Amino acid sequence: MKKINIDQIEPGMILGRAVIDKNMVVVLSAGTMLAASHIARLKYLHIPSVFITESLKTTSDNLSSERIINRDNAFVKKYDDVVNEAKNIFLGIASGDKKALTHASDMAGDTIAPLVQQGTGLIDHLSDLQRLDSDIYQHSVRVSILAGVIGKWLYLDQKRIGELILAGLLHDIGKTTLPEEIVKMPLDKLTGDDYEIYIQHTLNGQNLLNEIGASDGIKAVALQHHENMDGTGAPFNLVGDNIHEYARIVMVANFYDNITAELEGQIKKTPFDAVSMISKRMFSTLDARVCVPFINNIQNSFLGSPVRLSDGRRGQIIYYPAGYSSLPIVKTMDGEVIDFNNSVSVKIIGYNPKY
Repeated sequence: MKKINIDQIEPGMILGRAVIDKNMVVVLSAGTMLAASHIARLKYLHIPSVFITESLKTTSDNLSSERIINRDNAFVKKYDDVVNEAKNIFLGIASGDKKALTHASDMAGDTIAPLVQQGTGLIDHLSDLQRLDSDIYQHSVRVSILAGVIGKWLYLDQKRIGELILAGLLHDIGKTTLPEEIVKMPLDKLTGDDYEIYIQHTLNGQNLLNEIGASDGIKAVALQHHENMDGTGAPFNLVGDNIHEYARIVMVANFYDNITAELEGQIKKTPFDAVSMISKRMFSTLDARVCVPFINNIQNSFLGSPVRLSDGRRGQIIYYPAGYSSLPIVKTMDGEVIDFNNSVSVKIIGYNPKY
């Protein structure tokens, strides 16, 4: 990866790092293949330079392998394979192919479950994956992985962790029945009839899984992952333990992934923002019995990790104050110690930056 002046970039180059404006809004996501319109937009916004991946080829057909080479990461290669298989599984289930459920179960047990065993080390990989394109298949794989990790942190037995991984993988299967323009809209932008159409994916997902013989737990997650513990969710306003255990876990995994996804036009969020937001909801919409071990473990996994700050400096997380909603204390490379729980002008804009 190298930093290139805006006047030197050309169509076909691939962004190695997201372009973020002064308001912390993502202008273009990492991995974007630049077109002439992108370059014109960057110049209009007076972006002085960008980071470009170094590669001999920048064609769209080679984009997946481009990312793998640049990251030099076997995990990402396996992730790409799982995502491609997930797409085939989703299309199979949508067409009523009962064999697709067997394929999904095999993939959850043979491929995703071994990844989950990496536990806290997986968070670094998931942070990398957030920089890849986001769609229903990638989101579902990430939620599956994270749900399995949460299950491990909750000390569930291997059978239940396996079911949880499969449930996370298939939680959004009902979105295959929705119009593409609805699926692509951010949830907080959906209102009125659009929201009513969107929330139908929970009912449709349950129906699809019922037709191919999925277990009650798997179907419950598809139906209930937009319910809230305080009864403000959808589609049935269920309360507390009326929501299936697996659904309460997938709710947290789904929430974390949605917050940390790097989406153009949205304020860039870090894993620390996600943890803070989860802690604020742990006694209302989310289940505290899931959130507490999740927060404890994920904060421990952050300790010692490098971060990139909005003023260009780098630092290292050295401590977390007591309290589930606390933000990290960072020591910068020039020796300054910054407590982000206080009012400070600088922000954390990157976790575990590779460049």
